[in-house]
Amino acid sequence: MQRMSKTKNDFTTAKNLELVNSGEDFFSRLEAIICGSQFEIHLQMYLFDNDATGRRIIKALKESAAKNVSIYILLDGLGSLTFPAETIKELRQCGINIRFFAPLFSSYTFYLGRRLHRKVVVSDGKTALIGGINIADKYHGTRHEAPWLDYAIQVNGEIAKSLRELCNVTYFKKRRPNNKKTESEFQMQGDASVRILQNDWLKGKNEICDAYIKSIRTAKKEIIIVGSYFLPGIRIIRALRKASKNKVEIKLILSGKSDLPLTRRATCFLYGKLLSYKIELYEWEQSILHGKTAVIDGCWTTVGSFNLNNLSSYGSIEMNLEIDSVTFSAMYRAQLIKIIGQCERITPELLQNKTNILTKLINILSYLITRIIEIIVTYTPYKRFYN
Repeated sequence: MQRMSKTKNDFTTAKNLELVNSGEDFFSRLEAIICGSQFEIHLQMYLFDNDATGRRIIKALKESAAKNVSIYILLDGLGSLTFPAETIKELRQCGINIRFFAPLFSSYTFYLGRRLHRKVVVSDGKTALIGGINIADKYHGTRHEAPWLDYAIQVNGEIAKSLRELCNVTYFKKRRPNNKKTESEFQMQGDASVRILQNDWLKGKNEICDAYIKSIRTAKKEIIIVGSYFLPGIRIIRALRKASKNKVEIKLILSGKSDLPLTRRATCFLYGKLLSYKIELYEWEQSILHGKTAVIDGCWTTVGSFNLNNLSSYGSIEMNLEIDSVTFSAMYRAQLIKIIGQCERITPELLQNKTNILTKLINILSYLITRIIEIIVTYTPYKRFYN
């Protein structure tokens, strides 16, 4: 990796591996990547809104299509349920290929299960953006509201080529040959080793979940996790407890306010247990927290779409990058320490003062309801319900 320097938004960059923040940083890059494409674009997204930000990206896609760039858009059938039929028609008339993964309604049936939750854009097999950021105003921010806090990675070179292959397989519903393992191999980006991780439980892929558990269990000094919709399963809870017993310093950056209040309340139910493990809890309240990242021991980083909950572990198609780099991890850790400095720390004393019988009851009920919803969505992936 080349010597790093500060950008205008205070994120350190390298030639082939760059940390990207939600807001204009992400969307200006996305627009530039689309407009600079020469022959092919793959865009796979959970949520694509038809708001000002969405229309900006649609305009860029149409302009690229006019230059005979082949464009393949795959949107989740639930997350992008409100994507306008008229816009779909316009895109297809421009020569853009667009389809929906697991439509909620089709052929007189209703499908609840497995979702396409990953967020990735690949241009010409040379440049890619991958992370947790969807295409919508809330991720860009407005004059009155800050963007949801989230991250992505921009990569160039061989790793983008591998991402293109994976997008191609998903869009065209291909089966990968058994001997093809490029998504699980480390590739060099300067002084960083980078690996594409996938989670798709129904296809036997648990790479992201397993990487989290392994890295947490083997941590020596410090774990920092950004956890939107944080409701981990028993394996991750046990890994965190083991790390705590090993005197590892653990910091969790969690949602102070959320677009899913029920899930936030369910997370609050876990606060007592987490604090008993000597885990430091920090709530981000300046905007909605949507990030799903971690830095461990100042040398291992992961950024992507994977939430630490059972829905991501068992019910969704997810994609993260795993980065082994002291330089990159130190840079990102510095950013997260700044975020922590703007959070409210939840101590046992503060939790006791904030909690009464009613809030305890609400948190318990929220936890039970959320777990039931997860079970329903997770274990009915092949079920179709007829009208």
